[in-house]
Amino acid sequence: MPIPRVERQELLRTIARFDGRRILVVGDLMLDRYVRGSVSRISPEAPVPVVRVTEESVIPGGAGNVASNLAALGAQVAVVGVVGKDEAGRRLLEHFGDHGANVEGVCADSRRATTQKCRVVAERQQVVRFDRETTEPLAAATEKRLLAGLAVQLARAQAVVISDYGKGVVGPRLLAAAINGARRRGIPLTVDPKPEHFRRYRGVTGVTPNTAEAWACMGRAPRGGEAALTALGRGILAALRSRFVLITRGAEGMSLFEPGGRAVHIPTRAREVFDVSGAGDTVIAALTLALAAGAPPRRAAALSNYAAGIVVGKLGTATTTPEELAEALI
Repeated sequence: MPIPRVERQELLRTIARFDGRRILVVGDLMLDRYVRGSVSRISPEAPVPVVRVTEESVIPGGAGNVASNLAALGAQVAVVGVVGKDEAGRRLLEHFGDHGANVEGVCADSRRATTQKCRVVAERQQVVRFDRETTEPLAAATEKRLLAGLAVQLARAQAVVISDYGKGVVGPRLLAAAINGARRRGIPLTVDPKPEHFRRYRGVTGVTPNTAEAWACMGRAPRGGEAALTALGRGILAALRSRFVLITRGAEGMSLFEPGGRAVHIPTRAREVFDVSGAGDTVIAALTLALAAGAPPRRAAALSNYAAGIVVGKLGTATTTPEELAEALI
């Protein structure tokens, strides 16, 4: 469906204001490793495909992918999180440095492993994934350093993203400090939520759960139909007392809920889907950057929907640019 001219101009003006916005990303940093190849036979040792490796690559995942998406969209990014004193942690910090992200708030802890997700992909089909991670709560000394770094970076930020993957970094004290600090400064704070931590998010500006996460956040069994979804969104809004809730719905697009207003259902803009890995990171990155650029939630959600539609058309964990986003509006 064509975009009305006035709406398109508003979206383009928002994109033009992306450049240089200072966004703080707090959360679980990961390294996504891809092993790509082709399959021509089944192993004689077990009924599994033999992948002939032709390419290997690594890119930031989790909160790191949020940071990458923000940087690609033109933001000045600062990161607060934890890595291990290992090769994966070194590569993450190196990547952030190469892309201009501020990593003064990243703590290295020799007692933790940097979270890694290794995906083996053959002919664009993921064959298997294996993970390396530490999920225990942070040591007191590491948490203290992290809180100090958060305070410094909050003072410079125009918006904050909490990327909570449940790996032990986003604990109660860190989350409370981020929410209270953002509220004092009057800047938006959004959360990509972990259902187990749902009640900790009260007072945030907005959350961006997918449908399964939204049901889990409220402790309810999933139900079909728009009425059930609307009740779910309203329930989350009331529980968190947030400014908005954006539920991402895959092929069905997104649904935005705001206090006192009707639910806004946004159809998907994806033209072709190759890989949904990291699409949620793109959504919250574009959404938060648009909020920092002065857009109201509806306009920010619309832009995040276009951004997600672009990245799912790319193979692997991907990002998009202001130019691609502007072109998608035409």
